[in-house]
Amino acid sequence: MAAQLMDYISPYVNEGVSTQYLNDLCETFTRKHGAKSAPLGYNGFTRSICTSINDVVCHGIPSETDILKNGDIVNIDVTVILDEYHGDTSRTFLIGTVSEDIKNLVERTEKAMALGIAAVKPGGYFSDIGRVIEDYISGFGYSIVKKYGGHGIGKCFHEEPFVAHHFTPENNIKIKKGMIFTIEPMINMGKSDAVNVSILDGWTVKTIDGSPSAQFEHTVLVTSDGAEILTKL
Repeated sequence: MAAQLMDYISPYVNEGVSTQYLNDLCETFTRKHGAKSAPLGYNGFTRSICTSINDVVCHGIPSETDILKNGDIVNIDVTVILDEYHGDTSRTFLIGTVSEDIKNLVERTEKAMALGIAAVKPGGYFSDIGRVIEDYISGFGYSIVKKYGGHGIGKCFHEEPFVAHHFTPENNIKIKKGMIFTIEPMINMGKSDAVNVSILDGWTVKTIDGSPSAQFEHTVLVTSDGAEILTKL
């Protein structure tokens, strides 16, 4: 369902469109298909999706006044509830003509997610995921957001364990067949991984140095020999 929603909204993510318009399309599609938007009302969040533009790392709130412009990047993050279970996925879109540096950031962030997913093996450790992402990203001079990461998911939106996207030996939880969690690296073009949460809305997370940030996310299931992506058609 989450994968279908992401594929549905993708053609509408264009220059001149407001993020509120994208939000309303997603809410209508979700209800039409018998599902519910997980973000709507979650700890007081007021919209159905998150729309994070340029230096917004995550949790951007859709608005009529946020109009996508040529050269922007925007992460669309959707989570739906169907038959009591959650599906969570996000994608960063290029709006119009984007600079080569920012295009590279987006493409490399998507590859970082793919490498993290490929590192999932039963009997391995969650630190393996962070290690391969950090090894890949470190060569570009980017920074990996450490304050936020992936998470277990199921009947609750956010469950244990926390999935770090950088290597940390403390994250030595063993990966077991049947686990379901998200992998969603947030990569900043700047050298600082530090972020600020808006004091105005309590949600919008921005890079502290104003640098662009990209993110991709899938929900994955640990199988007997790797990971199955549940949020991909």
